Amino acid sequence: MKVYKTTQVRNLALVGHSGSGKTNLTEAMLFQSGATKKLGNVSDKNTVSDFSKEEKERGTSIGTAIVPIEWRNYKVNIIDTPGFLDFVGEAHGALRASEAALLVIDATKGIEVGTERAWRYTEEIGLPRIIFINKIDGENVNFRKLMEDLEESFGKKVIPFSVPIGEGENFVGVTDVIFQKGYKYVNSAPQEAELNHDQVKATERMYEEIAEVVAGSDEVLMEKYFAGEKFTREDLLRGVTTALLEGDAVPLLVGSGEKGIGIDILLNTIINYMPSPSDERAHQGFRFKEGEERKVSADENFAAVVFKTISDPFLGKISIFKVLSGIINKNTTLYNVNADVTEKLTGLYVMRGKEQMEVDEIHAGDIGATAKLLNTITGDTLCDKEHKVLYKKIKQASPVLYYAIEPKTKGDEEKLSQSLKKIKDEDPSFVIERNAETKQLTIGGQGSVQLDVILEKLKNMYGVEVNIVPFIIPYRETIRKTSQVQGKHKKQSGGAGQYGDVWMRFEPSDKEFEFDEEVFGGSVPKNYFPAVEKGIVESKEKGVLAGYPVTNFKAVLYDGSYHDVDSNEMSFKIAASLAFKKGMQEADPVLLEPIMKVEVLIPEAYLGDVMGDMNKRRGRILGMDQKSDGTQVLIAEAPQAELFSYSIDLRSMTQGRGTFNMEYVRYEEVPANIAEEIISKRAEENK
Repeated sequence: MKVYKTTQVRNLALVGHSGSGKTNLTEAMLFQSGATKKLGNVSDKNTVSDFSKEEKERGTSIGTAIVPIEWRNYKVNIIDTPGFLDFVGEAHGALRASEAALLVIDATKGIEVGTERAWRYTEEIGLPRIIFINKIDGENVNFRKLMEDLEESFGKKVIPFSVPIGEGENFVGVTDVIFQKGYKYVNSAPQEAELNHDQVKATERMYEEIAEVVAGSDEVLMEKYFAGEKFTREDLLRGVTTALLEGDAVPLLVGSGEKGIGIDILLNTIINYMPSPSDERAHQGFRFKEGEERKVSADENFAAVVFKTISDPFLGKISIFKVLSGIINKNTTLYNVNADVTEKLTGLYVMRGKEQMEVDEIHAGDIGATAKLLNTITGDTLCDKEHKVLYKKIKQASPVLYYAIEPKTKGDEEKLSQSLKKIKDEDPSFVIERNAETKQLTIGGQGSVQLDVILEKLKNMYGVEVNIVPFIIPYRETIRKTSQVQGKHKKQSGGAGQYGDVWMRFEPSDKEFEFDEEVFGGSVPKNYFPAVEKGIVESKEKGVLAGYPVTNFKAVLYDGSYHDVDSNEMSFKIAASLAFKKGMQEADPVLLEPIMKVEVLIPEAYLGDVMGDMNKRRGRILGMDQKSDGTQVLIAEAPQAELFSYSIDLRSMTQGRGTFNMEYVRYEEVPANIAEEIISKRAEENK
């Protein structure tokens, strides 16, 4: 592939609901531009961007893919993202590397959950967007109704730049509103078609809407508009781009990715109106943190950020980066600012799906890739060591669903650990944790599909099979009363015996654990105090109710006795453990469970259902708030034991529109009836 200058590059994140046809649209653009000789299709498992085994088997995108398209001496980097809600981290990473978003809508289904979420997020970060209504040739499509729904949901800023000629099975082409020409398509090739009277009038009316928006973007154009002067091509280019960047206009185009209709107009719109990365008004997703501030220009010192990593068992690790300043070539030395190491550049590529195309250099604003960077992970900044700059890493959403896993084959623990780390390089939106209390290995993410895909990759790519095991809740035990008990260990078996005698007081405490002594008169020598404390510390790991760690208590040694010959540290340690067991039983022991704070974001229509469900989970509603877009924020606390499937249940209750995050806040006493069940079950497990 040839080298493109910054002004010749367009970076576009492809977003939308799962199944809206993003991948097939990408295939149509590749075919239209001549990059491929045959139109690939998701159902045929032969698309450029869905190349992994997991994607082919599922028939849906699960990872970001870069698909550069050459059109009119420009390069359009299409960043195809998964539409499934679990892979929101992939979509956010792609949007960060783009100057605009292409929001794809399935004409047969209208505005779906993924559409709403993509729109809301791009609005939130101020990212310009273009809407493409795909599958306009589908059954029962009503374009007028679609436009009404879009206006109701997203406002009047959505303006048609092309409209369909015919609908459903009668859909044969599109009208270009800007140029007021109609085109019919034969084998994806446009042929100019004559418009009837109604189509001409409709096109003129829509052109006036565009002209009005253009006029509002510039004082000179406003004067021209009111003077009744016709806008030139340059006027339209400048005005539409300004309106797009300022969020005053969202161009809407129609077509069919599968039939290759309207694709040329889409590509022309991207080239004509989308900003280049060097446009000072363009959205900059990579936020400067420290060092030398840069402009997106080839004249600056080199800097780039890795925004995607692909782990390939055969090719190794492939780092995909966006050049933010300067030029990178095969002789460039890469300094990783985050890891404070120099990396060797082993090759310079442009990725098209999994295909690597060698290039001599890559200019600021463009996207490239290299392999085998040993110390570089997603989010790292690469630059010239003499001219350091650091960009902020993207903040990942907190996991909402966890699996506890263990390898099927004994001895695969290390292999499992290393394989998970490689997959995390590829997808930093999931977490790997080993619970210090339960000793369980857990993986957490945004939903069951994401975690299932991770398990599939473990098997397919690394040959590691795992079992999902029941999640062990880290219960704890404590006491509610004070007890005073004796712990005495005496053993005589010929020769030197064992003798340790302690009197101890156990009482509740605000601190996790306290040990103190109030011994008078040397009834227990000071040199045995550490042994007594050690006996309690070791014993508190297994409480008397169900064997869970004991917390929030104070142990006080206040009396005892010793033997000049038979006493030793071990004897006093054993005596302390005997006192602990007896003292805990007499101090009204209770079971504690972890409590989580939950913040749920939902449309108001689902508020009643979500509140009712939270009450069923033994949750307490702490408060509610309303965001500017009308979304309700429900704040609650609930036991961790009741929240393991909450992400799945919330998605079902709200048709995918609800999201939440949670964090641990404290331990609380388990209700007596539930505690009895837990203690009984634990006793059965320990038989």
